[in-house]
Amino acid sequence: MSVPLSVLDLSSVPSGHPPSVALRRSVDLARAVEGMGYHRYWVAEHHNSPGVVSAPAVLVGAIAAATTTLRVGAGGVMLPNHSPLQVAETFRALEALHPGRVDLGLGRAPGTDGRTALALRRSREALVRDDFTDQLAELRGFVDGFEPGHPFAGIAAQPTDVPLPPVWLLGSSDHGAQLAAGLGTGYAYAGHFGALDPVEVLRSYRARFVPSRWRQRPHALLAVSVVVADTADRAAELAHAVTLSTVRLRLGAPGPLPTPEEAAAHRWTLAERNTAGRLAPRPVVGTAAEVVPVLADLVERSGADELLVVTAVHDPAERARSYELVAAAWGDAG
Repeated sequence: MSVPLSVLDLSSVPSGHPPSVALRRSVDLARAVEGMGYHRYWVAEHHNSPGVVSAPAVLVGAIAAATTTLRVGAGGVMLPNHSPLQVAETFRALEALHPGRVDLGLGRAPGTDGRTALALRRSREALVRDDFTDQLAELRGFVDGFEPGHPFAGIAAQPTDVPLPPVWLLGSSDHGAQLAAGLGTGYAYAGHFGALDPVEVLRSYRARFVPSRWRQRPHALLAVSVVVADTADRAAELAHAVTLSTVRLRLGAPGPLPTPEEAAAHRWTLAERNTAGRLAPRPVVGTAAEVVPVLADLVERSGADELLVVTAVHDPAERARSYELVAAAWGDAG
């Protein structure tokens, strides 16, 4: 396939290990997938969850320092949780340290529950304020300058001698696609949890794209949850643990990612079984020979410019093996 493969890493905490392990495993995985030919490595922002560790800017810097060819970025920074000036400064600094290798993905959701969002945003008014486009314009202003008379005219995000990294908007709805198209940014569809048909979402983004200072042509990334193993049976066992982890999250009881053995021994409640039966979308699971044709068909129908592979597996060796099998089969398919 001519479409590049990339990685979206949620930095899941594996059961039986301290949360800090997730950060070190993310750096280790980035090193591994770089050698497999992956193009981009993004990390996510979440808060107050025992199942994931979130430190996007810190991880971007650590991963970029540990690799040489990967593009590394946030997928993404939840802009309403942060000062636009701080985001512009942080990612300009990362760009200065790792020229041409940093991406800035921006999202609108809090990435957490309401109480934690309040702790992040510091006021109830900020929780309900719908001013994402204003924040985005402000971020751009700290780089390109504001119109005369603007309250922040003359304030610039240092270092001013490097550009802001390429900006992408993230979304799991058609609204996000329309916003990215109208603003002329790249777009990443969260197909690993978004319930809409990615084919229609990405077509909508392309059809409505307006060239801008951000980008002259549309560029769409599609994130898909994938679990691959050497045998279909083992892939199913690994995916069963992912399902249990997702069900617990949906029922408001998130926790570390269980092992396949823990998932196999788990006695499912009726609520858990009902939730599992309604999960959508589901991971693409199986051997590489089974999974890659499904992914290739999805890319072809959606017109995605890049595939972001999301793989949550407890054992780091099995996780890396999943990415290795996909990359090898993807190259053979081309």
